Amino acid sequence: MNTTNPLNVLVYGATGSQAGAVPTFLLAAGHQPYVLTRTADKAAHHARAGAIVLEGDMADGNRLREISDGMDAVSLLIPFFANPAEVANYGRQAIDAAKAAGVKLLVWNTSGAILPVRTGNPSIDVRIDMQQYLQESGLPHIIIQPSVYLENLLGPWTAPFVANKNQVAYPVPADMPVSWIASDDVSALVAAALERPQLAGSNWPVSGLANPDGPALARAFSEGLGRPITYYAMPPRDFGGILDQAFGPGAGAAAASEYQRMWDFPEQRPSFRADMQPVLAELPVQMTSISQWVTARKALFSAPVTA
Repeated sequence: MNTTNPLNVLVYGATGSQAGAVPTFLLAAGHQPYVLTRTADKAAHHARAGAIVLEGDMADGNRLREISDGMDAVSLLIPFFANPAEVANYGRQAIDAAKAAGVKLLVWNTSGAILPVRTGNPSIDVRIDMQQYLQESGLPHIIIQPSVYLENLLGPWTAPFVANKNQVAYPVPADMPVSWIASDDVSALVAAALERPQLAGSNWPVSGLANPDGPALARAFSEGLGRPITYYAMPPRDFGGILDQAFGPGAGAAAASEYQRMWDFPEQRPSFRADMQPVLAELPVQMTSISQWVTARKALFSAPVTA
């Protein structure tokens, strides 16, 4: 039985796309979200909707302890684009603050899969460290591990190709299936989990319901946009070059290397598909299809779009 009492929920990461809809779902369910942000202006839309905006920095443990007091639950998202050492510090401080405040449940959106073994890449392995720290903390928690966000397809490595060339471009081989998931669906799962403290201890990989390879992804785009779209398996080195242009020299090297492994070692390709039946039995969320997601963003995939 999920809780029927209104909850005070501290939400991390709500000014970004991955957790941006968590406050919306909480408000719709009658709960009070408290949105942490470095700059209040970035969360003005949440404030207008009814969320309470709190300024603070995840690097400031004292501030996190202060704002965690009085919270019933926490929606945790850690900014994994930061230095891995900083990421680990952010996560530990948020967990410590929640535990000190007597928070009844923390739901962690891991922003990707927690791999079973270390890879040697600190940016990936830090999820293993954070999972261990959370489990050892004794804080009641639920872990939600999303597969690959559909929002990745809005980046300059994909959207301009769809708009200008009618190609959905991504650096995975055409025969490799990927179970894309909408960030709003992950937010809905997080919000539903926050209402169900009896599920503490659950650790769920989550994904979309479809598992398309490249051509099937293109067909979903064709359906969503109402025009023919084909799949372009972008060489990983080209993908890395676009990342370098978007985020600075060297930004794309690690990502390009990870994708190249999917080409060079097909037998080692990760599976992004999760068994969603038991998840949705506990968290009854209406999932978004790829074509529905594309249709809702039709203008973003219409020419001209620059990289």
